[in-house]
Amino acid sequence: MNQPPGLQPQQQSGRPGQMTAVMRAMTMATGPKVLRIGLVHGGRVIEERIIKQRTTVTVGASEKAMFVVPAQSVPPQFKLFELVGSDYYLNFVDGMTGRVALATGISDITALKGQAKRVGNAYQIRLTDEARGKVVIGETTFLFQFVAPPPIQPRPQLPLAVKGGIASQIDWTLTIIAAFSFMLHFGVIGAMYSDWMDPVLNEDMTIAGLIDLAKNVPPPVVEDDQPKPADTGTPDKNDKPTATAPAKAAGGPQKAGSVSDAKAAALAQQAEAMQMQMLAAFGGNSAVQGALNRSDIPPVDLSGAAASGAGVSNTGGNLNLGSGGAPVQGGRGGSGLAGIGGSTTGGANTGAGTGRDVGGPKGDAQIGGTSATVPVNNAERVVAGLRAKFRSCYNTGLQSDPTMQGSVTISAKIAPNGEVSSADIASNNGLSSTVASCIARAVRNANFDAPGGTGSTINIPVKFLQNK
Repeated sequence: MNQPPGLQPQQQSGRPGQMTAVMRAMTMATGPKVLRIGLVHGGRVIEERIIKQRTTVTVGASEKAMFVVPAQSVPPQFKLFELVGSDYYLNFVDGMTGRVALATGISDITALKGQAKRVGNAYQIRLTDEARGKVVIGETTFLFQFVAPPPIQPRPQLPLAVKGGIASQIDWTLTIIAAFSFMLHFGVIGAMYSDWMDPVLNEDMTIAGLIDLAKNVPPPVVEDDQPKPADTGTPDKNDKPTATAPAKAAGGPQKAGSVSDAKAAALAQQAEAMQMQMLAAFGGNSAVQGALNRSDIPPVDLSGAAASGAGVSNTGGNLNLGSGGAPVQGGRGGSGLAGIGGSTTGGANTGAGTGRDVGGPKGDAQIGGTSATVPVNNAERVVAGLRAKFRSCYNTGLQSDPTMQGSVTISAKIAPNGEVSSADIASNNGLSSTVASCIARAVRNANFDAPGGTGSTINIPVKFLQNK
């Protein structure tokens, strides 16, 4: 062990506590020393405290004292170690015992009364940083000494794992890579099962292709179950030509797999019906317009109808509807359409005659004086504006009962904001319930000025008379 300079070997076996003094001499001063106080009661140390902040230490029976001791010889809050300026002073009174080690040596408290300063009933002695000792108050002993202040403890902090939260525990690099990987894979799978990359189909071209496909469908082959005669190689003179020969001669030679005109027309009609059904299913305006504008739809042949006996003739001024009992026959005597509407008695063509508009009975509505529980500013004007609706309700009722006339009184409750909350029939004389309800409904749909307060109630009498 390294020894301080000037320390001789024979001094190591000197009085006890020499090594402690040497180690204390080697301690570097870190600032003013603080008090270290131990409380002994009944021969046991019951409390030990380091006064980290240099302050006055009080003892006594008061709960406000730093050390609470049950002693009758000291006041309830006695300053045992008093800080005056930057120095500590030991205060003691008669009845206290103890020993104090000062720079001059170890002395009893009672022996220090001669050199102590008198402060009231107490004696006061200045203590240095090397002082130590004990003070006995009743059955309690205070041991004290000055020690270097303990290092300042850092403020307790939470671990970084707790302070950072969940976000600090996430590996963001791996998370971002995994997110992009999921987006890429699910994007490719979604594109495979979606119709984004499917070609855009033109409805006009699709319908045109279906029509062309229907035209080019070959007809079904009809097999002939009749056995054919054996071919001997030499024609018989007595054999007569079959019935198909004139047909072939009339129709001309036909190639194998060709379609006759009748079958082509039937297929064209079927294709046209399919086209109309598909257009109705698609519901597209562009497809319908394209189908109507195309010229590949076979036109309907009207030459047969024109060549028949039906149709419009250019002679005689009559409509030729052909034979077969049509509902309208051609005119007789060359009169044509001029005879329609003529007189049936004289036989002369006098024209279609004249017409006269016959209307039902009409009436008028007369509004009497209104009365209100709370005045409403525009009540007369609003009621006058309802006259046309009242007259319409009455004229509608006259269609069912031409002799109806009478009067009705409507009681309307006006809300504080001017709206009609209810319109009831207060009295009805001579009018049907339908007409009275129609009038009440017209009042209910009206809108008045706001009367304020709790609203108002208006009675509207209306009288209905027929026009002469």
